[in-house]
Amino acid sequence: MRYRLLGPTGLRVSELFLGAMTFAGPDEARRMIDLYADAGGNVIDTASAYGDSEEVLGGLLQHRRDRFVLATKYTLSRDGTDPNAGGSHRKNLALSLEASLRRLRTDYIDLLWVHTWDEHTPIEETMRALDDVVRAGKVLYVGASNLPAWLVSRGNTLAEWRDWTSFAGLQVPYSLLKRDIERELLPMAEAYGMSVATYGGLAGGVLSGKYSRPGDAPTGTRVDPASLTPRDHQAAQAVQEVAEELGVTASQVAIAWTRTRSRAVHPIIGSRNAEQLADNLAAIDVTLPAEAVDRLESAVTFDLGYPTDMNTGPRPWLHGDGKARLEGR
Repeated sequence: MRYRLLGPTGLRVSELFLGAMTFAGPDEARRMIDLYADAGGNVIDTASAYGDSEEVLGGLLQHRRDRFVLATKYTLSRDGTDPNAGGSHRKNLALSLEASLRRLRTDYIDLLWVHTWDEHTPIEETMRALDDVVRAGKVLYVGASNLPAWLVSRGNTLAEWRDWTSFAGLQVPYSLLKRDIERELLPMAEAYGMSVATYGGLAGGVLSGKYSRPGDAPTGTRVDPASLTPRDHQAAQAVQEVAEELGVTASQVAIAWTRTRSRAVHPIIGSRNAEQLADNLAAIDVTLPAEAVDRLESAVTFDLGYPTDMNTGPRPWLHGDGKARLEGR
């Protein structure tokens, strides 16, 4: 496992993050954390809304807390009967953070994510409140999860103007079947020098092939096999074919693909057990040939849409005939 810097900060983070949302129990979680740490991983991602994940992590990391970059999230409701128990406002941040600190048995969070967009709270309030908890030493770095690009950009611009803590990372879904971030979110993150933690790289297991193998219809999964479209099956088949040619698993190919477009991407590996995690971690050693990447991407349709498609590729009406002699940054 190699390490990169978290966004524009000096914090070293591993190429793959460990997602703690799907931990099956304390014993299995311990095996998974040990396996991840032995592979060189150092970022564990959880959230206040992930059931008992924070409590499990708090117990397992009690004697090695500082070894890991511990990330959690706030914003989602803590109590459906209380209108102030959810949102990105200052009150919910204060109460959610204190609860997370207690459950995680720590006095600081390395990386606190705003979990989703709260359209009723001004981004000015959120950024100032986040800066306050950083200055108080309860949080070291902050990130944005599931926020639109324009809102992240506004938040970071406000932080730059007012000397507040800016978003160092972005957490978003990304897979061969869900490439929406390539339109605006990924270019924005690269422009700000942000790290991009991506989840859903296996598209709910579709790209692992478990819904395509004969006689292997899974039960108790989040995806109804009957809901899969021809596009889903085409993608799964293309991933399986590349995997067979390279002598690796379909899951490894799917995860490796998410790392082909940008060095900013850090896939979050969310496995249910140590065996799955070991298989997924091996994706770090898979290098996809350019021809394989082209085949995977041509197997499923994806349209960048306006205005991205209008602002990419040759544009002689903008640059003139001398475009070929212009060297960009």
